[in-house]
Amino acid sequence: MIQGIFDNTTVKDLGDRKFRSPIPLSYRDDDFVADFVKEDERVVFDPSADFIKKYISDFDNIPSFELAGPREYLHFDPSGLTCGIVTCGGLCPGINNVIRSLVNELHYWYKSGKVYGFRYGYKGMVKENGITPVILDPESVEGIHLTGGTILGSSRGQQDTGKIVDYLEELSISILFAIGGDGTMKGALDIANEIEKRCLDISVVGIPKTIDNDIVFVEHTFGYQTAFSSAVEAVNSAHTEAKGAYNGIGIVKLMGRDSGYIAAAASIASGDANFVLVPEIPFEFEGERGLLNLLRKRLEEKHHAVIVVAEGAGQNLFENVRKEKDSSGNILHSDIGLFIKEKIKENFEKSCFEYSVKYIDPSYMIRSLPPIPLDSMFCSNLAQNAVHAGMTGKTSMLIGYWNAKFTHVPLISVTGKRKKIDVEGDFWLGVILSTGQPRYIGNDQNMLIKTR
Repeated sequence: MIQGIFDNTTVKDLGDRKFRSPIPLSYRDDDFVADFVKEDERVVFDPSADFIKKYISDFDNIPSFELAGPREYLHFDPSGLTCGIVTCGGLCPGINNVIRSLVNELHYWYKSGKVYGFRYGYKGMVKENGITPVILDPESVEGIHLTGGTILGSSRGQQDTGKIVDYLEELSISILFAIGGDGTMKGALDIANEIEKRCLDISVVGIPKTIDNDIVFVEHTFGYQTAFSSAVEAVNSAHTEAKGAYNGIGIVKLMGRDSGYIAAAASIASGDANFVLVPEIPFEFEGERGLLNLLRKRLEEKHHAVIVVAEGAGQNLFENVRKEKDSSGNILHSDIGLFIKEKIKENFEKSCFEYSVKYIDPSYMIRSLPPIPLDSMFCSNLAQNAVHAGMTGKTSMLIGYWNAKFTHVPLISVTGKRKKIDVEGDFWLGVILSTGQPRYIGNDQNMLIKTR
């Protein structure tokens, strides 16, 4: 289930397209050559029969996204064109892959000119901060896809949008590629709005990056596949540690500030988790149906257990709920993993219940990894479609992925929202069937009625 309203999907366009694409494609289906994308090609929001039936008499207005891909005619003359790339927010597997693919696409296929790499996020886009951008070309990005992190560096926090656009003008940049999560996309939207206010001919294209996989209208973001695949090792290790001790408990805390996709996916893939706690579903410690009693029953029967918890789960259980925010505006969460460990210790030692507990938090190890092959391929496709969109004059948008198709999504429709696990959907059902845990861990009668 998508959280938030399905907003306007009309993508902004800079106008006339007078330049023919240098990419040798066609419109024919029988010539062994890929085809250009036509402007009216769309990806339906929901391909189910029930959804389509609702719009059968007004099919032209069915909610849908613009299909991404190369267009025959371009807004910008690619020869001599100057572009910019910026990476913001936390590290994530695949950033270097996206940078490399952007540079190579611009150089080899569109024969573009200069590509600036802005260092340390939006901070490097304010000239007064004294952080000189680097020139990127195929030679400088060779091999960077084999390493984690970002060769451009990153940062969080707002910068002066006016000064950023001043710098874009000074450097004669025509297309800016912004790689990042929700905070980055908010910044990109502000930049695009300032560009529009000044009537400048500059395109802003976002490439969604977050291992939390929480950007709306994007089925999955790059880095997510690598993140949960790597997290499986942590879950398996916790299981091994738990089985190695009498009444052994393994606790694994994984990233997931507002959405528990990594914790859920890693648990299903591992098959070794017994309890999965995510921000989308509240839980309780005490009482007959609380976590502590369920855990005790599990240990009495099997003598080992694994708990996987997303970092944003159970924040309401802390006596003093934190209100501080990081430089990106995200609320700083208390450590739910250590809190669970202390609660187990307090409860079990009070009742003289024998146990052993091991705590694993692989978060920063995971996000600094290079991507797995599946993610690497996805990064390349995102970057290629971002270049196609920018060249066409699309702006104030990001490259999405919906119903197995790459799409154009307006930034205004995704910023300030979060995609969350549909707790009534197949994905969360997979967690329940894999772990055997109850649908609701707690004693709240209203919640119990809902989950019967």
